[in-house]
Order: sequence, then C-alpha cells, then structure tokens
Amino acid sequence: MEFRLLGSVAVVTEGGDVAPGPAKRTSLLAALLLRPNTAVHVTALMDALWEDEPPTHAKTVLQGHVSRLRALLAAHGAEAYGVELTTQGSAYLLRMPESLVDAHRFEELVGLAGAQRHAADSVRMLREALSYWQGPALTGTVPSGPLEAAATALEELRLSSVEALAQAYGKLGEHGRAAAVLRTEAVAHPLRESLAAALMTALARAGRRSDALDWYHRTRRLLAEELGVDPGRALSETYAGLLRDQGAVLAPVPDAPEPPAPEPSVVPELLPRAPRGFTGREAETGLLDRAAGGGEGPVCLVTGPAGVGKTAFALHWAHRRRAAFPDGRLFADLRGFSDTPAPETGVVLREFLLALGVPQQRVPETAVGRGALFRTLTAGRRMLVVLDNARSSEQVRPLLPGGDDCVTVVTSRDRLGGLIASDAARPVPLGQLPPDAATALLATVLGEARVSAEPDAAARLAGLCDGLPLALRVTAARLAERPGRLLGAMVGELADEQGRLALLDVEDVGVSAALRLTVQQLPDSAARAFRALGLHTGSDLDHFAAAALTGTTPARATADLERLAAAHLLTEAVPGRWTPHDLVRLYARDLAAQADPEGLRRLLDHYLYTGLAADAAAEPGSQPCYALPADVRRPAAVPEFEGRTAALDWYAAERPALEGAVAASAALGLHDRAWRLALVAWPLMLMRLQDGWTPLLEAGLASAEAVGDPDAQSRTRALLGWILHQEGRNEEALVHLEQAPGLAAEAGDPISEAIAVVNHAAVLDATGECARARVLMREAVALADRIGHPSTQVLTLQHLAGHCLGAGEYEEALAHVLRAGELVAPDAVVVQAQLRIVRGEALAGIGRLEEAAHQLERAAADSEAAGFPEGTARAAERLARLAAGR
Repeated sequence: MEFRLLGSVAVVTEGGDVAPGPAKRTSLLAALLLRPNTAVHVTALMDALWEDEPPTHAKTVLQGHVSRLRALLAAHGAEAYGVELTTQGSAYLLRMPESLVDAHRFEELVGLAGAQRHAADSVRMLREALSYWQGPALTGTVPSGPLEAAATALEELRLSSVEALAQAYGKLGEHGRAAAVLRTEAVAHPLRESLAAALMTALARAGRRSDALDWYHRTRRLLAEELGVDPGRALSETYAGLLRDQGAVLAPVPDAPEPPAPEPSVVPELLPRAPRGFTGREAETGLLDRAAGGGEGPVCLVTGPAGVGKTAFALHWAHRRRAAFPDGRLFADLRGFSDTPAPETGVVLREFLLALGVPQQRVPETAVGRGALFRTLTAGRRMLVVLDNARSSEQVRPLLPGGDDCVTVVTSRDRLGGLIASDAARPVPLGQLPPDAATALLATVLGEARVSAEPDAAARLAGLCDGLPLALRVTAARLAERPGRLLGAMVGELADEQGRLALLDVEDVGVSAALRLTVQQLPDSAARAFRALGLHTGSDLDHFAAAALTGTTPARATADLERLAAAHLLTEAVPGRWTPHDLVRLYARDLAAQADPEGLRRLLDHYLYTGLAADAAAEPGSQPCYALPADVRRPAAVPEFEGRTAALDWYAAERPALEGAVAASAALGLHDRAWRLALVAWPLMLMRLQDGWTPLLEAGLASAEAVGDPDAQSRTRALLGWILHQEGRNEEALVHLEQAPGLAAEAGDPISEAIAVVNHAAVLDATGECARARVLMREAVALADRIGHPSTQVLTLQHLAGHCLGAGEYEEALAHVLRAGELVAPDAVVVQAQLRIVRGEALAGIGRLEEAAHQLERAAADSEAAGFPEGTARAAERLARLAAGR
C-alpha cells in the first residue's frame, strides 16, 4: 500500500489505484497525508474541506468521512503496512511510515540530488523524483485555501527540480536535453522568468541562438500584456549576454553522451577475504560465469544445503572476477538461516551507502529512501553485490542495485523461486563435492603424499563427510594436527560416531560427526571455550565476552578463540570478533548443557558492567541508566572506551547479543538483569531512532513489571515512550510517558522523574497540547534545579527552549538555552551541538542573523566531528532556511 498526492489523490494497492471517494473525503485524506504522524485539529481539517465558511454541521460531516476513510483503509490491509487513522482528542492522526507517500519520497530524493558532487548522480535522482508526478498535485480535492497552498508549494518544488535537472544536464554538456526539459515547462508557465532565462541559456549553448532570442521577445511581450511589467534582472542579463555574443551564456559546449557513471570517490570493498584451499567446483564456476555475463543487471542464485560451501564458492568466484567490477564490491550476511536475528533492510542499506562514500548525515532515514539512493548511486556502475545466506526473496529485493552493469550473487539454502520469477534470477545449484574433488580438498590440507598413500581411506572419509566442505575441512584439520595418524583409523572412528549422532538433520550427519570428533581432540581450555560458545546470545563475540563465558581472562580467551579458529570452528571475519559457522553454532548449542552453568550469568554481568562503561564514554555526565544489581559479579576485565565513537561502535556490534541476552535473562527468570540490558544501548537508540528498538524495550518493560520495581518501570517507560514518539506512534507513547513520572516519584528518583516529565511534555507539545506541555516543562526544569543535576538541567532547559521557539517566544528561548550552555559538560559535544542549533534558531527569530549563522555553522561542524549526523543535517537545514530568508 502506498499513497499518491502527486496527481489524483489515491490509495495505491497491489490491485490498482483506489479512489478515496467524493471530493471532501479525498481532501480529508490529502490533508492527513500532508502531515503524517501529526495530530491535525478538527478546525484545520474543516478549513481544508470547505472553500468558504464551514457549515454548522461540518463536524458531523467530517466524522462521517473519517469513519468511511477508516473502513477503506482497513479493507485494503492498512494495518499490515503500519497505517492507522486514530483520534486524539479534538484531532485526527494518520500514523504511517512516511515513505509510503509519494510526495515524501519526491522531496527526499530532491534533497539528496542537491547534495551530490557529480552531475550524473543528480540527474538520475531528479529523474526518479520527477517520475513520481502523475499530474497536478492534489487532483480531486476541494480547492480550499490550505490545499491550494499545499499544491502550489509542491508545484513550485517540482518546477525548481526541473530547473535543477536542466542545470545538471548542462554540467554534463547535454544542452539539447536541458532545452527539451525546460521548453515543456516554459510553455506551461510562460510568465516564470527563471524558466525562460534557463531555456534561453540552454538553447544558446546548444547552438540555437536565434531560438533563444525569439524566446526572450515572446516572454517580454507576455510580461507586458499580462502583468504590465518589464523583464526582471536575471532575464534581462541573459538577453544582454546573448546580444553581446560572449561570456558563459553563449559558450557552446557540444553535446556529449552521458558518462556511464562518475568515477566514485570511494571504491567500496566489503568482501571478506578469499577462502583458502578452495578446490573443485569448475562446472559451477562456469555456470556462474554464464549467469553473470548475460542480460541487464543479472541476479545469480547460488543454492544448496547447509555446509555445502555456498559462501566460500561465492567469495572465491568474487575474488577471481574482481577485475570485472572496477567500481567496487559489496557484501552483506543476511543471516537468513541463523539463530540470530537477520539485519534490518535499512541497516544493510545504510552500510552499503556509507561504503559508497555517502556522508552519514546524507543517509536517508527510511529504508525506502536508502534503497532509492542505493539504486541511483549504483546505476551506470560496474559493481558486484554479494548477498549471503538469504532466507527469502522479499529479503533480497530491496538490496538489488540499480545498474544494468551490476551483478548480484545471492546465496541461500532455499530455492527462492519468487526471485527467479520476479527478477529473472539464474540458479547456480551446489551439490555435494564429487569424490575426486572431495579428496582433492583433503589433499590441500594434508598434502598430496599423505592422501595418495591411503587413496581408499581418503575416498571413504570423503563419503563419510557427505562431500560437504565444512565436514571435510574440520576432519582434515584434526588429521593435520596428528601427522602420524592413519587416515584409515579416522575412517573407523568417524563411521562409529555417525551411527549414534542425531544432532542435526539427516543431510548434515557428516558435519555433526566431524565436529564431535574435532572437539574431542581440542585442548581442555579450548574445548571448554567451545562448549561455552553455545551459551552466547549473539552471532559473534569478542575476547571480553568469551572471557566472561569461560570465567577466564581476556588473554586466555583470545588464545582459546585463536585455537578454535585454527581448527576451522571459528572465523575472525572482523579483527577482534570471532564468528562460528551456523552449523558449528548449532552444535555448540547442543553441547551447552555440558558447559559451566554460571557462564551465561557471567556473560550477563559482563554486559551490565561494560554497558555502564560505554554509556559513560558516549554520554559523559549523564545519569547511569541503571544501578548494578546487588548480586552482580564484576568480570575479570572491563573494556575501556577511548570516546563516544568507540562506545557507539561497541553498541552496534553487540546489539544482536544484547537483544539475545534480554531474552535469555527473562527465560531464566533473571528479570533484574533483563530490564537493565534492554536499556544498555540507549545512546545508540537516540542516534538511530528509526532502527526498530521498540520490541527490545517492550521486552525490557515486561521484565521491569515482573520484578515490580517502579524505578525500572519508570526508566523503561520513559525511553520506550520517546522511541514510540519518534516512530510516529504518539498515542502509544503517551500511555507510557503518562505513567513514567509517577513511577519515578514512587521510586524516590528525582532525576528520572525530571527526565520522564520532560519527555512526556515534549510529546504533548508535538501533538498539539502546548499549554499542558509548557506547564510540565517548567515543572521538569524546577525539579532538575532542586536536585542540581547538570545534565538533567540541560535536558529540561533544552526542551523548554524548543517549546518557546515553537511558540515564537524567541527571547525566552534564548534565555533558557544560554543558561543550559553554562551547565553543559565540556566533553558533552553532542549536547553542545544541539544547544547551538536551538540558540541559532532563537537568534534568527529575534533578527540577529549573523550571530544565528555563526551558531549554526559551529553546530554543524561540532556534529560532524562527533559523528552526530542528525545534528549536522538539522543545522545545515536551518542554515539553508536562513540563507533563503525564511
């Protein structure tokens, strides 16, 4: 489900366009879509639905249209898309992902196009943005004042985008195209002088000077006849340049074909290292070569059972063919068949965009926006995208690049028939290695001489391992450690084990047998570490987490991890973080019952201690997000974080493990751990508000309620409410935020109470209850002042200043933000940047424009240095408005 405003207002479904109904109902939908996730007061809606003064029964008519619109949305499955029309007092709110509205996607792409360094990228983005237009904006609505103004604003942005597109074409030497684009709009808008001037310039540069002069005289006559005015300065100067036949206006630049793509400033390289000792697969390599070599933007689908070597095959091929992809190689593990959660589509796209050189502050907030930018940046480039371990076609489609010269290789245990049907994906099936290839793989580890000495035993080993590369590699590693051992002896041992093991599916029996034998031969310390891995709650871990699981030191844990990696049980995919293969992880889980039962509890306490250390580095001076439980045990070592960036990186790396730790704690009844672990990553949550934190916080709240601790409930509800507000779910947010202050007061925690009150007030302010919000904000400031906690005083003053800005009380806003600036900690760089933004807005409001610009420029620089993209974008947007005189 999507919504159209750029043309005839409609609900766009898989079955086609659905008209909302009569003009007033169409106008109601349009008015709500223009302000998604915002409470729109009944009076504002009535103004939109009636051209003149609304009749006395207008509210009743409006309620009827609301009811029918709700029924229409429900009939087309709106709830599944996160769309809900709710009532909030005397207002209505359409809760929805903003990316479902074509106008939002259009504006987002236009903004991104303006930030591109290469004209070709701008052209692609602007063309995609303008493709959303299906006719005049808001067609089918009542011609009321508010909707006419909105339609005019959208049309103005469209025309500006057309002019920007022509300018980008000009930078590429495509003056003929620029003239063609401009002429259509200049005919439709003959009195728009900027269009006429741009068209004249394009015509002149395309060698059509006489046409350019004719267009000037045509426009001059129309201005005189219609408006009684002479041409403005820009149009007159363009004409003068034509007459002089000199300068940039007339400098003819020959049409040149659009380059396939600008040379990227950064050539992304996200491929993991090539697998060592790869052998065989010649037939499959040829098949993949053919699949990747034909058609437009081919998608190649490498499929096969677990352990067959799909990832190794894809990476081997990618490294061998790297010269065919000079513009970069991207890789993502989609964890489709892992027992850890798959990464969100938006998270994967964010990493791709950063690798492509997009600055953090320019990464769109929504997954749809990120996908559009990704497709635009990859159009015309020769790139390889490897999507490993995909579960479904739906998981893959948003990650496909936009270029016809790009190749995508997908690996999956599933056949992904949907991807074959919709995207013409070409299957490259992998089966078990044939006997000669399996024996050759053994020889790459053991040496040709040893395998040749016992050819029958080698062939038997290959059969017992089911021809699966994983099983063959771990078996060969075990034999390599015992050079005097005969292969025949291993055959007997492995055959005996295979009959008794039923740990995995039938096709994976060889893997389980090989793993069991390998673990049995490990040194005691490494074997204990392997069993302890089964208790871990994430997909990968560092040596601190491993030390907690095993009850050893980080140094001992590092040695054990390296020993496991040598036995092909782990890989160090990222320096300092070890990852087991999916089947290895499953086997370790089955052995977890033999591990130290206190290992998981030590891991949980490790995360509690490390979380506080990370919080102190990320948000210095802030109140710790929890007090440690009375029975917590300090780990042997706690990581030290050099600063905010290091702490944020740790949160991001450990997020799956922290989510798993919350679930594991709750399952064991350790709710006092669970609610605390749910709050650990709060600085990252506030940096990435749209990254889907709600389920984690809801689990934390359930544990907080289970322990009956008002302090735990207050802290969790305050953060959960704020995240829900940022997701546009204000009705749900207020349920939590209304309870949080009272719970904090009951717990005797005035700092948490002040934070809860100001969060509640900020959401009320955003939903239109401004008077109540002001009272609560002043209450929060007073409470923070009484306890004298600087960071809380700064937070409450910052929100109060923001409220005053919204009310147009700029002097009062400035007073509050100046006071906050005196209290903020010197190393709280993000908060300082936020205060500078508010200060700049207040100064602009009272007319002190130079000072305002200085504050906003400092805020943008500070945000950039602190890795705070939202602050950078907000400061840049305010500077742009200041420069435009708005």
